[in-house]
Amino acid sequence: MLYPKIMRDLREDADKTQAEIAAVLHTSQTMYARYERGANALPIHHLMTLCDYFQVSTDAFLGRIPLPKRKEHETPQPHITLPVTENRV
Repeated sequence: MLYPKIMRDLREDADKTQAEIAAVLHTSQTMYARYERGANALPIHHLMTLCDYFQVSTDAFLGRIPLPKRKEHETPQPHITLPVTENRV
């Protein structure tokens, strides 16, 4: 399994803590740590959220293709757009 190492590398490259990424996923730091260690399988909806957040393809995240090369001084800018929901009464 390559993705736990890639997941950790992406998080560390973005200078984020496990707790910060867990908050993005709406899960606990403990559960996120289990995903990052490979103790638990990463659910598809978390995979999609993390790929959007780190701006990488699912193939790159899963280790099927190389991650895009970043310039040495370039820090990845995490990005995520959450869906807008209407409040209906």
